[in-house]
Amino acid sequence: CRLHRMVSATWMKGASRGLSLLALSGVLSGLPTRAQAGADAIPSGFTTPIPSELLTPDQVRTSVGTFNFFDGMPDAATVKSSFEHLKFIRAYETFLTLMPAASIEMLRAGHAEMGVDAYNKVMLLAPLNSNPLFLTGNTDTVYGSTFFNLKETGPMVIEIPAGLGPGTINDAFFRFVADTGAPGPDRGKGGKYLILGPDDAEPANTDDYFVFRSPSYSNWLILRAFLDDEGKPDQAVANYEEGLRLYPLSLKGNPPAMTFIQGGEGVFNTVHANNFHFFEELNTVIQREPISLFDPELLGLASAIGLEKGKTFAPSAQERALLEEAVQVGVAYVRADMGTPRHSDVYFYEGKQWFTPFGGGSHEWLIDEGRGGRNLDARNNFFWGYTVNTPAMVLKMVGVGSQYGVVATDANGVYLDGSKSYKFTVDADVPAKDFWSMVAYDPQTRSELQTAQLLPSKNSKRNQDMVVNADGTIDLYFGPEAPEGKEANWIQTIPGKGWFAVFRLYGPLQPWFDKTWQLNDIQPLG
Repeated sequence: CRLHRMVSATWMKGASRGLSLLALSGVLSGLPTRAQAGADAIPSGFTTPIPSELLTPDQVRTSVGTFNFFDGMPDAATVKSSFEHLKFIRAYETFLTLMPAASIEMLRAGHAEMGVDAYNKVMLLAPLNSNPLFLTGNTDTVYGSTFFNLKETGPMVIEIPAGLGPGTINDAFFRFVADTGAPGPDRGKGGKYLILGPDDAEPANTDDYFVFRSPSYSNWLILRAFLDDEGKPDQAVANYEEGLRLYPLSLKGNPPAMTFIQGGEGVFNTVHANNFHFFEELNTVIQREPISLFDPELLGLASAIGLEKGKTFAPSAQERALLEEAVQVGVAYVRADMGTPRHSDVYFYEGKQWFTPFGGGSHEWLIDEGRGGRNLDARNNFFWGYTVNTPAMVLKMVGVGSQYGVVATDANGVYLDGSKSYKFTVDADVPAKDFWSMVAYDPQTRSELQTAQLLPSKNSKRNQDMVVNADGTIDLYFGPEAPEGKEANWIQTIPGKGWFAVFRLYGPLQPWFDKTWQLNDIQPLG
């Protein structure tokens, strides 16, 4: 099977491992088909006709290896290899399915590393440059970011000042809790939000609040503010410092002072591990959060590999090697699907390379409003490369929220190469009420591309020195060196490294949704 071919040769030796016991590529030896046996045939050892599809032969050759049985009972080698293979499958699925939990946990850990370790401490990224490792962060909005733990605080009050851009609260499994700002119930006018935890009773009087309940203790508040008309963050920073407040409802009469920490130039990591340590990050979430945060089916996956609330996670050396291998197979899959998604419905335009990070058009990744279940590939793709889960990124909200286009290949379908030069033409009249931006990212870290340019991007507000063509279009250039006379329109890349890019529209307008305005493919030069 397709996924099986990604497993290393070492893992395949001894017919002990693979990806699916159901992926039989060999021969079931010794059993006739029903047509061959006849509908009334009585196999040896039986007294009535037995459908052949019920029986397991003495030897089964599969893509995993050869299994040996005596009258359906496996020998010791088959027992060992099938159990090891099952644990591999559980670990592989745990990595993919519970990736959102590990991802947001490492965001929390990165904030704590920078001193943002309490509800009244907020990290300001003004702007976010390429030093921090932050999944597809934007250089061109001013972020305000913090975490709060509802088990420690009880009901939490969040005062959102007027004039902020879109904000979002996500739970510890990266699920949507609430929007603030223009996409939220305050509609950009500001207001008080009351966030209840899984153990909190709703207060008797909540008339002054927009009330939401989170199923988790730990929650992420991520807010955005925009640069001013001169492309500067000062006004946005002042709005945060003067108007943003977080405090427990029990302390509303005397809220603690806020602390704002500048983190946009810091060197810290918020990205989950892509090796065995991933499971240690996930274990932190499982131990901290209520059991009810996860469906029992998901907890069953985790507990099958030793991750269970209230128990120590201590795999043996052999188990650790198996878990490491499972992660590497999972990484191969998500890397394969991130740059060139295999599902055609994620591509914006016929015959072009641009695609949406929100496959299926649902922030819950539901297929046909749930009739087709959950789009697991789309969810894996998103949480591998992106953060912030909100309907405002998915739904058609003209003039509100944000929309995103992602590209990792040039007009010929070839991965973007930092050794080569490219041109990307932004057509005139970009349908963005607020602004647009184009940011280059590193395919390894999925964070901003690190070059001599600390801000690997161009922005319609900040970069007002960009050369505009006579017809209103703007040509952006990518490559190791700037074309002569095009320095203001150039984003640097690194020889020997790949890159991908995200085009953002804040306040997207109707021509974006009806596709009368479209993104052009990136053209290779020379």
